[in-house]
Amino acid sequence: MAAAALMAISSTADAMPLRLISALESSMAESKYAMPAADGVTVDKDKEVILARAAGKVYAFALSCPHQNTALKWLPGDNRFQCPKHKSKYAPDGKYIEGRATRSMDRYQVRKDGTNIVVNLDKLYEEDSDKAEWPTAFVTA
Repeated sequence: MAAAALMAISSTADAMPLRLISALESSMAESKYAMPAADGVTVDKDKEVILARAAGKVYAFALSCPHQNTALKWLPGDNRFQCPKHKSKYAPDGKYIEGRATRSMDRYQVRKDGTNIVVNLDKLYEEDSDKAEWPTAFVTA
């Protein structure tokens, strides 16, 4: 399922690239990653976590679409995420653009730890039910 989130990287110069990563450290509850140095999208397919850096902020998302749990794809040429099943579209910050989904991408709670970002795998926020936490689930790069 996670492999469906990967697609060819566009040669467009202004596209945010996609890279595969693994956690620096990981437990059942948390995974630690190097802070992305530039705008782009990284996927830890083992933990099913997407890290996205855009406009000075870093977000951690669940790999699956909130509509029917299909692995999301990053479309670098369009600078957005898309669900391959029903074509729901999302901005780099996970905000819903259009499609069958009824909410934005699910965000994990994140925090900085020195030059790293720690993703709390036990704290996944849904935009519609976690109205206070979802908008603040990011760190500045």
